[in-house]
Amino acid sequence: MYSVGMGKRRFTEDSFKREPWFKALCGAFTQCETEEEMANFLRDIGTLSELQAWSERFEVAKLLALGVTYREIATRTGASTTTVTRVAKFLENGEGGYRKVLNAHRHHRLVSSSGAKHHAETATPPRGERPASVLQKALEKAKNQ
Repeated sequence: MYSVGMGKRRFTEDSFKREPWFKALCGAFTQCETEEEMANFLRDIGTLSELQAWSERFEVAKLLALGVTYREIATRTGASTTTVTRVAKFLENGEGGYRKVLNAHRHHRLVSSSGAKHHAETATPPRGERPASVLQKALEKAKNQ
């Protein structure tokens, strides 16, 4: 256990999942029952810059899963090629979190869209425009209220 005088708690790759603080955070995420609750919780625990970075990484992962080139992803999203490479590394060799969520995301799109129609959130934006994630839309809505 850590005491007050031991300094800042540091997570390591081999132990972070066992850390009580991390376990509590994971439990808090699972308590969110709606997208709105999740957006509110994320906004409370993260800065807008952190939320933007997480949203950007998830968009990069979605595009990588679709087979879009690193350079095209950087152009579409504004992410650096370093970020694209880092996300690709975790997509291929990480804990499987991206793959799990992306497979569920792909299944949801297939089930919830009819014929050739797709939801606005899943459509590819015109070249040069950044795609808006659901989280980004919720943040914009919350900021404007």
